[in-house]
Amino acid sequence: MVNAKDNEGAASPVSAVPPYWEQAKIELMKRDRIMNKLIPQFGDLHLVGHHDPFTTLARSIVGQQVTAKVADVAWKKLLVISPKCSPAQIIKAGAEQLSACGLSKRKTEYILDLADHFKNKRVHTAQWDQMDDEAVIAELVQIRGIGRWTAEMFLIFNLLRPNVLPLDDPGLIQGISQNYFSGEPVSRSDAREVSANWEPYRTVATWYLWRSLDPVAVE
Repeated sequence: MVNAKDNEGAASPVSAVPPYWEQAKIELMKRDRIMNKLIPQFGDLHLVGHHDPFTTLARSIVGQQVTAKVADVAWKKLLVISPKCSPAQIIKAGAEQLSACGLSKRKTEYILDLADHFKNKRVHTAQWDQMDDEAVIAELVQIRGIGRWTAEMFLIFNLLRPNVLPLDDPGLIQGISQNYFSGEPVSRSDAREVSANWEPYRTVATWYLWRSLDPVAVE
């Protein structure tokens, strides 16, 4: 499963370097021998975030449990029926048109529920910047189809939080396995132990591990 983390071309990308990025690189390279080798391989590349919270979450739902390529095809079809990817447009399109984009019945229901939450202001988007990570996650997981992984992708790509460790992400686990354990299986406790060295920049280390598996983000 390679999803939101690779979708840096979708939904109004914010090309500015996150304010903590350069300091994080310095700190990670100083503390961690793997990061010291990995980070220089990607030059000036950095996390690209997105301004629009609704689009970021919708894109994450489309990407759940499918490859990046399959998700990208479905997303492009969705943007044909809803060019602005706004809650109102999604609701107007309805379940039949969403399903025709290649979305499962369940994903169609999830995206419509997401649109309903935003349209009826049942999420507090204006307050998220002031809320800590766990508080934002707690609010997001109340929406159907948004679990902890999707909420963590949102923290990384929309709110640009610096210290997110998405332990449910197969790419993170695979990246740790390949880079730190010579490809041997990795448990969540192994991942936590490795990541202790990355605080308070676990997002940045995670992003470099993603890139070690897939150097070019899917548009």
